[in-house]
Amino acid sequence: MLESNRNKLGMFSHLKQDIPASIVLLFVALPLCLGIALASGAPLFSGLIAGIIGGIFVGSISDSAHGVSGPAAGLAVIILEALHSIGSFEILLLAVVIGGVLQILLGLARAGIIGYFFPSAAIKGMLAGIGIIIILKQIPHAFGYDKEWMGSDSFIQVDGENTFTLLWKIILGHVTPGAIIIAAISITILLLWELYLTKKYKMFTLIQGPIVVVVVAICYQVIAKSYVPLYALNPENLVSVPVAGSISSFFSLFTFPDFSQYGNTEVYFLGATIAIVASLETLLCVEATDKLDPHKRVTSNNRELFAQGIGNILSGMIGGLPITQVIVRSSANIQAGSRTKLSPIIHGILLLICVALLPRVLNLIPLSALACILIMVGYKLAKPSLFVQTYKLGWDQLVPFIVTILGIVFVDLLVGLGLGCCVGIAIVLIRNYKNSHFLHIETDKEEKQLRMTLAEDVNFLNKGAIIKELARIPRGTFLTIDLSKCYSIDYDVREAIEDFIKSADDRDVIVKLKQPLNETNGKEEIYSKKLDKWVLALPMKDTA
Repeated sequence: MLESNRNKLGMFSHLKQDIPASIVLLFVALPLCLGIALASGAPLFSGLIAGIIGGIFVGSISDSAHGVSGPAAGLAVIILEALHSIGSFEILLLAVVIGGVLQILLGLARAGIIGYFFPSAAIKGMLAGIGIIIILKQIPHAFGYDKEWMGSDSFIQVDGENTFTLLWKIILGHVTPGAIIIAAISITILLLWELYLTKKYKMFTLIQGPIVVVVVAICYQVIAKSYVPLYALNPENLVSVPVAGSISSFFSLFTFPDFSQYGNTEVYFLGATIAIVASLETLLCVEATDKLDPHKRVTSNNRELFAQGIGNILSGMIGGLPITQVIVRSSANIQAGSRTKLSPIIHGILLLICVALLPRVLNLIPLSALACILIMVGYKLAKPSLFVQTYKLGWDQLVPFIVTILGIVFVDLLVGLGLGCCVGIAIVLIRNYKNSHFLHIETDKEEKQLRMTLAEDVNFLNKGAIIKELARIPRGTFLTIDLSKCYSIDYDVREAIEDFIKSADDRDVIVKLKQPLNETNGKEEIYSKKLDKWVLALPMKDTA
């Protein structure tokens, strides 16, 4: 693979920042891995496997400084429907392996260039939209309403509920007292850490606020359960990691692909679907994460696709869900202060250690505390200052930005980004339509002179604007149509100009045409209606 050309930071030279960030990342990733597995209809352990593989192996191969890989919410519906259609988790794992092989091929074919064609306004809108979605989706968990899975990002749920009906249920009183107390304490700690302690006292920069939130929340749950059961949380309000009683039972949680289905065409179709969707989400996340990187390092998209392919092959081989690079965990990693890709790798190692050795401790973590950590992540992605900044850039940046946000909030990530890209393309077309030509007016005592200078590249999209401009040429005008700067002119535009010229005498308009340099060395001709052809222009007053 190509060596990274980023402004490199030694992997082990920033342990002071990367280790605390990896711990924060562990607490963010844990419920998301479990929630996405639950929504996919797959074993809970499959989400954890994907998170571990994404952290350790994809993190090691990728050259993304902050990108974090694991199971993605965008694939949950695809996996759920696939399990119903093919009827076996083992067959699904074979499709994941095939998808990984296809991603490796995409990386080797340099298909990562697709990631560079997303408008910047749409990418910013994606980040802000995801920030808003995180806040809206985590508010119910912060109040103890945990009916919806933790990693959801779609507006419409499987049960017919949506983002706003969930919030309405909370207003109607579906809350847990213990969760509210934990949420209040958690938000207070996070704000105190962010706005005061880390700025005034250097010692508080050594440990991240989210780590303190998790420790305090666990202590609260232990104390409340022992002394004030009324204010303790129920098991459904806590993290739920599968607990293995022995080493043999732990390894029994792993599942292997059913290779006997290698001739099943449906498996290959599903593998291709996983490869395409996972690659697209990864490329979007890479673009967004690079924008958030304080050091503005640029990730190799092709190498990232290769790394994701390796990760999906490994994940599928031992019973894990499909893997993509994911923006929620990546942005949380950046905001936690990570400096190098060692942070995602350590988070994967910690996830493995905790799942294997400390599952009962993890199962004491309240979901409301983790929800508050994610709410702060969401706020930083969708700060009001971002909206003000985009507004000041003009409508051509603001419109795709807002459309992307609305699409993500009211539908899902891919639809929202698709709408934003479509609006961005439409704006480019409108600008192209307007910038096809320049009309310069010159007057003297005898006659009005106009010069229409066409752009370097004039295509059929400019035809309407040029016809409209020519239709406004007043009678008694001497018009020079200057094509000397044109390198490419569509036949549609040439035909429109020639149609106007043939009718110019009837409108008492004299037309002189300056041909493109690459065709006639910039000579000037006048159309003769009598001869029905172009003739070399006689010396006339200079209209330049």
